[in-house]
Amino acid sequence: MFALVDCNNFYASCERIFQPSLNDKPIAILSNNDGCVIARSNEVKRLGLPMGAPAHKFSSFFRQYDVKVFSSNYPLYGDMSNRVMDVLRQFTPEVEVYSIDEAFLHFQGFENYDMEQYAREMQKRVLKWTGMPVSIGVGPTKALSKVANRVAKKFNHKTNNVYVINSNFKRIKALKWLPISSVWGIGRQHARRLAFKQIETAHDFTQLSDEWVRKEMSVVGLRLKKELEGISTIPLELKRSPKKAIATTRSFESLIESYEEMRERVSTFASLCAEKLRAQSSDCNAVYVFVRSNPFSAKHPQYRNSTLIGMPFATRSTLTITKYALRGLEQIFRKNIKYKKAGVIVTGIVPSKSKQMTLFDREDYRHNLLMSSIDKIHQRYGPHKIKLANQDINRTFKMKQTQLSPRYTTDVRHIIKVK
Repeated sequence: MFALVDCNNFYASCERIFQPSLNDKPIAILSNNDGCVIARSNEVKRLGLPMGAPAHKFSSFFRQYDVKVFSSNYPLYGDMSNRVMDVLRQFTPEVEVYSIDEAFLHFQGFENYDMEQYAREMQKRVLKWTGMPVSIGVGPTKALSKVANRVAKKFNHKTNNVYVINSNFKRIKALKWLPISSVWGIGRQHARRLAFKQIETAHDFTQLSDEWVRKEMSVVGLRLKKELEGISTIPLELKRSPKKAIATTRSFESLIESYEEMRERVSTFASLCAEKLRAQSSDCNAVYVFVRSNPFSAKHPQYRNSTLIGMPFATRSTLTITKYALRGLEQIFRKNIKYKKAGVIVTGIVPSKSKQMTLFDREDYRHNLLMSSIDKIHQRYGPHKIKLANQDINRTFKMKQTQLSPRYTTDVRHIIKVK
């Protein structure tokens, strides 16, 4: 059996754990630089606040309904996620951390267990040890555990946020209830194609022939169909695969117009990408750079552009990646534009130990030795102690976070004091 454990309103719950007065109050969490709403409590959903709502346009809405608004506190959320996952690993060694607030668990050899009772014990321990409320769906496959989780959350007054699909009757009943557009792995294009074929529910999808599904939706769609039929075809991913692309993008605190200042920012972003590459023992073959103005400012000229620069060899050197990122910036930068955001993305990522060498172009061997020394210094003394000459040595990026809550679990200055 598989289980999907999903933290309820994760970001809002993290805030409530340390501020119980927020229980049952409408809560909205904002994106980087307090731009738009990225998470909502059930209470604020019922008030009609849409996901992605620009914060500056809904300030009166927040005041009218006394919505508690918070800047995103990623150090707190990440640490609380790790604590929840550590508790889950006490129940089975096979845990796939699917996202910051979700995990798949595989229960192999648990045939004689009462899985509903076991799931409720998990739910109880996570709540007691971390304060985090969770919903748990259990089924014979990963896809069916996703379905069971949706049932548990939708009918929480009956299920108390735990539901187990352990019979064919329950499986068919759940699939007939679930719209095809809500099935895990069914994107918008496939949903439209299936709706044209009058496939309205997940159960309708399982009635299609294997041949049609494989032809129209590839082997991935066929695996999903088998999963919904109760045949496990999608294994747990116990090890995280290296990222296929690594990005560092930022919205600026204030508009940037000068090339020198933009050059410094892009150089910093490229350096951060290179550090992330080395952290996962990878190299990249290309760098993508983009810039854009503020789309919400009608009084300023609008401009956005990007470019992809290929490199002659795979690298993880800050020096090389920054060099080509700045070459890309030269191509797309335009004068007399007030820029709001820029970013660097490294792609064509390959493992450092098995990268393809070139016949004529190769990197200076001293780069790897230098990068290794810099990384060791940063590990010992903290990040950003050593920078390139084209970076501002006194500047660290600071997001606009006017509604930031304390970092209760990751900053000793913010630990709760018991009187």
